[in-house]
Amino acid sequence: MSRTRGQGPLYGGRSKALRISTGDRIEAVTDVARFSMTVYRNGQAARTIPVTTGKNGYQTRTGIKVVLEKQPVIRMKGESIGIPKDSPDAYDLEVRHAVRVTWSGEYLHAAPWSADAHGRANVSHGCTGMSTDHAAWLYRTLNPGDIIRVLNGPGPRMTAFTNGYGDWNLNQPQWQAGSALPPPPVTEHPSTPTAPRMTPLI
Repeated sequence: MSRTRGQGPLYGGRSKALRISTGDRIEAVTDVARFSMTVYRNGQAARTIPVTTGKNGYQTRTGIKVVLEKQPVIRMKGESIGIPKDSPDAYDLEVRHAVRVTWSGEYLHAAPWSADAHGRANVSHGCTGMSTDHAAWLYRTLNPGDIIRVLNGPGPRMTAFTNGYGDWNLNQPQWQAGSALPPPPVTEHPSTPTAPRMTPLI
């Protein structure tokens, strides 16, 4: 549409209402020291799951991760993380209900072979393992972009950009320091002027 107001034409139209909706906020919090994961839906605990995380030498990364992708079945081999075939730590497993959280190969998944350790000990090669039933529920519940938080563990800290979506591990000053924009100018407040001295007329 076009009409004239004042000296020149106006172009445009009425804005249309826009409605958006978002899914539930899902956050899975693993306490390495307690061998436990609690899944929260919109801030309310939905399920607590006995888990096992990384053993000595393969500790699970601490910090905040984000779900990258999900695979119903995946083959995991120790060679993919640098473990030789002839090592006592070597493995070659078909894994179900795998939720990926790092590009280097950290997953949340079913681990029926370590059932005795769930809720009791950390025996994995860095992944977070649990029963098949719990893993199936978690697989249905989590979606790409959901938050995975790992607390109270000795593992290395999750990096911000090199191994998945670790952006949540940066605080606001760190984000600002990485900005391409210059920092806002510092406003200096002038000191309060002192009252002029009065000289007696006498």
